[in-house]
Amino acid sequence: MDESGHAASDARRRLAKARRVVIKLGTSVVTGTNAALHTDNLTLLAGSVTTLKREGRQVVLVSSGAVGFGATRLGLNRARLSDVVVRQACAAVGQSLLMHAYEQLFRPGDVKIAQVLLTEDDFTDRRRYSALRQTMEKLLKLGVLPIVNENDTVSTAELEYLEGGQGRVFSDNDRLAALVMSKLDAEALVMLSDVDGLLDRRESPHEKDGKSVEAGAGQVNDLHPGVISTVEEVTPELRALATGPSMGGRGGMLTKLEAAEIAMLAGGVAVIANGQRADTLARIFAGEQVGTVFSSHSRMAGKRRWIAYAANVQGRLIVNDGAHAALVGSKASLLSSGVVRVESHFAPHDVISIADTKGREFARGIANCDSAEAENLIGDENRQSPRAKPRVLVARDNIVLLKSDR
Repeated sequence: MDESGHAASDARRRLAKARRVVIKLGTSVVTGTNAALHTDNLTLLAGSVTTLKREGRQVVLVSSGAVGFGATRLGLNRARLSDVVVRQACAAVGQSLLMHAYEQLFRPGDVKIAQVLLTEDDFTDRRRYSALRQTMEKLLKLGVLPIVNENDTVSTAELEYLEGGQGRVFSDNDRLAALVMSKLDAEALVMLSDVDGLLDRRESPHEKDGKSVEAGAGQVNDLHPGVISTVEEVTPELRALATGPSMGGRGGMLTKLEAAEIAMLAGGVAVIANGQRADTLARIFAGEQVGTVFSSHSRMAGKRRWIAYAANVQGRLIVNDGAHAALVGSKASLLSSGVVRVESHFAPHDVISIADTKGREFARGIANCDSAEAENLIGDENRQSPRAKPRVLVARDNIVLLKSDR
């Protein structure tokens, strides 16, 4: 077996042994073409989740579908959903209906559920970030199934994707699910939608057939023949394959790749698979090759994951070439002598962006001082003030290099 085959086998073993898992249900899985609840599909999924819990696994669901479900109940067409406030109203109606539906679906298996509605502040504020884990841990220890969504009624972060909102901690439920998985140190993240996995459009189905899935003896390969079976690194080439939004949901394959990357950096395994197939979850956690599996043995520490993915970036420092080289090559702290200018206001302990002289962000870190003090320190050095002495603006332990330079 070649190296890629070993990686695939190892990923399947890790999925079979996973005790804590996050499962994200996409809009196309939760609702049908007319945004009505996909009852038959969800009934089968609820049965699979119940079985996973009976096997001793702790499960967290992240569910989409509230906006579409609410719009259907209110009799609103898709054109009306371009207004963020209308979408908030639909979310308020749809979320309660969705939770009632899940209560009915999980009652036969005696699975107790809890609604967990989150906003960006639950991730960006370190105290709330810690409190979130404590609450979720308690729910899981009590045997409860947490069902997570963004609190769209009060938060517009996820809904504003229509208006081009940028710099969000999460703008879709794929990334939200990955952040929940990261915070809970879950071993697996499964993202279910209406596709069989990441498709390799570079080759024809016949050329890719046989390389996409390792089928056991006598086992029928029912996956799309162009599915990429195992990914060990999310490369620019893979990102280029994942273009375009999904039909009914907020994100697309690209957001799933980003979520999978967070899951891998958290030390876990991620899977993109078809949630409209009755046996998908059972096969994934039986260790069979289903969909696209993302697995890596590299792991980023929890604090660094928070800096890179969960924190809200408040300001930016532009650094010179020497500072860029020192941060990337020598893993140094960022000194005031290496900063060209300060952009935007930030306070001590805020997470800030670090960019080169061309404005390209290559790192993030936690500021030791506020933006006003940083500007004064830079000014002193530029004026060659007698009191000028390089100060550490961002300590090395609080700096995370982003993908291109990591």
